[in-house]
Amino acid sequence: MDKQYNSKEVEDKIYKFWEKIGAFNPDKLKGAKKPYSIVIPPPNVTGNLHMGHALNVTIQDILIRWKRMSGFKTLWVPGTDHAGIATQNVVEKKLKKEGKTRFDFGREKFIEEVWKWKEEYGDKILDQLKKLGASCDWSRTAFTMDKNYTDAVYKSFFDYYKKGWIYRGEKVVNWCPRCKTSLSDLELEHKDKKTNLWYLKYPIIGQSNKFMTMATTRPETMLGDTAVAVSPKDKRYKDLVDQKVLLPLVNREIPIIADNLIEVEFGTGVVKVTPAHSTVDWQIGQNHKLEVISVIDENGKMNKNVPKEYQGMKVDEARQKIVEDLQKLGLIEKIEEYIHSVPKCYRCDSTIETIPSKQWFVKMDELAKIAIDPVKKGKIKFHPKRWEKVYLNWLNNTRDWCISRQIWWGHRFPVWFCSSDKEKFVVSLKSPKKCPFCKKCKMKQSEDVFDTWFSSALWPFVVLGWPKKTKDLKTFYPTNVLSTARDIINLWVARMVYSGIELEKKIPFHNILIHATVITKDGKRMSKSLGTGIDPLDLVDNYGADATRFGLAWQISEGQDMRFGEADILAGKKFCNKIWNASRFVLGQLGKGKFDISRKPKPISKEDKKILDSLNKLIDKVNKDLEKYRLGHALQSLYHFFWHEFCDVYIEVAKKQIREPKSKKKADNTQLILIYVLATSLKLMHPWLPFVTEKIYEFLPVKNKKALIIESWPK
Repeated sequence: MDKQYNSKEVEDKIYKFWEKIGAFNPDKLKGAKKPYSIVIPPPNVTGNLHMGHALNVTIQDILIRWKRMSGFKTLWVPGTDHAGIATQNVVEKKLKKEGKTRFDFGREKFIEEVWKWKEEYGDKILDQLKKLGASCDWSRTAFTMDKNYTDAVYKSFFDYYKKGWIYRGEKVVNWCPRCKTSLSDLELEHKDKKTNLWYLKYPIIGQSNKFMTMATTRPETMLGDTAVAVSPKDKRYKDLVDQKVLLPLVNREIPIIADNLIEVEFGTGVVKVTPAHSTVDWQIGQNHKLEVISVIDENGKMNKNVPKEYQGMKVDEARQKIVEDLQKLGLIEKIEEYIHSVPKCYRCDSTIETIPSKQWFVKMDELAKIAIDPVKKGKIKFHPKRWEKVYLNWLNNTRDWCISRQIWWGHRFPVWFCSSDKEKFVVSLKSPKKCPFCKKCKMKQSEDVFDTWFSSALWPFVVLGWPKKTKDLKTFYPTNVLSTARDIINLWVARMVYSGIELEKKIPFHNILIHATVITKDGKRMSKSLGTGIDPLDLVDNYGADATRFGLAWQISEGQDMRFGEADILAGKKFCNKIWNASRFVLGQLGKGKFDISRKPKPISKEDKKILDSLNKLIDKVNKDLEKYRLGHALQSLYHFFWHEFCDVYIEVAKKQIREPKSKKKADNTQLILIYVLATSLKLMHPWLPFVTEKIYEFLPVKNKKALIIESWPK
């Protein structure tokens, strides 16, 4: 062994060694029978490794290495997500630098450009995972735009549609004027913004100088108002219900209605109702059969349904002009400063508009029940348990899911429209040879693509071969554990649960491990754009992969956030050096020949007994902690045992026992205990510190030795 441990010289060589012996592939694990599987939450092809990825990969790799050594037939499936909107944005930005847009290429040529980009950059993050030591079976790497995956997406849509759980209709949707596409509620980011609350006065018809006054943060949408609403419990307005007000600037008479969705306490208790530009107002409009008048177009500008002086204005410009005009008419009672939560596009940060649009939706009533049932019955368990409440709350209050997106990169809907009557369509896995409606046209495939989360909801079973009844699907599904972040419990986890049960007739996983969110030491969100991000690969380069994994795993707890600092990584590097130096010393104390460590040695001295008893307790504690996903606790126990009990105490005792001239038996037995405790410790530490432990294990003079990654786990 070299005098000092050099992670840069060791890690790449060790990783290539693991790949060479097929250690990651369950088909090559001799003797392993009982399956254990994890599917990686697929990172976006646009992504680079960040601290959240590094933490989650470390967690999954610890579990996989532990189970592999425990004799399980382990499979960890890697892969990437095509990330529709994000990837299209990246490629469009690249083209913009060249002075081009996607429309210069047309759809097919643009998709070719995206594939070129994907081939060059899309798998970069998978190579980064290898740097951390991820022991995935790379021969099974999946991508959500692979041919078999696309076929699975189409089949799932077809099955849902046949059941009546998917429909096409016009509703108000979240619309990004920049990306020119609809978004689901879960794809929005809400940011607080200083704005105003304007109190608008609508004249009551037939009552001179009397008004209904209402507070709004969006005066520009008033041009599309088709009612004003009050709560039926509000006694102040009881006599005004069913009367009418005059809508200012438009001079349209609109009714005063009563609806239970109105809160008495908000503002004046009166609400303007614009069914075209608010999800709540849309529901009120449906309840009362109100007219839907859209006043904002897909570009975020005022459309032709507003008076001419406002047409073509951007929303903010129109707001300012409308407020000025209302003030001139004396129809603004007051203006108050207000902190308003503004919805933003999660990809480009543009302000979202709510507009009516014809889209495809998934009915959520039955599917929500399907996802709730196994969690309530304990068939799927959350760790920590408190996240179960978040999951159930969303499912109990979810709305129908808009799954269509107006972009080009993604899975196009298997829907074919009649060229003569564009409202008539057929759902088919293949292009129809003949139009069933006009009998003569060549039907056109839908321009829409699926929401990326629709395809990723199929991930746990499609990566194993579904809809084909493959050997992998039979062996490794359901998977054992899903490790993920809290922010996609609703976006992804819930959708995987009902998709697995409905399409493959089994839950997709038994356990859901929700890990902490990694934030800065002073409690700020990690962000490269804000200058608060940390690149895990820089840490690997500076300290080594083992030290980086140590620093992350050391802090794993049931807390919601992990305040990350490099001090724990530095401690990890010191610990790696300690293991290396202690191992060099132990090897220097041994005689010639190989040791049989298949059985626990018998103690001669009380110090022998103490270290062996402590080791036995450690094995028991580490196993219990791993079973309960207390990965940080287990690592801390390993650290304290190796450093303080083995190095500080027993190695010092062993020096004297080996050099004791009167007792060769005691000296020989001490050597056996040293190598036994060292080898067992390396096995126990391997899931957390795979590189340094594997390298040291190469030097151990023990009989019947295998690569540490496939050695037997201590019992």
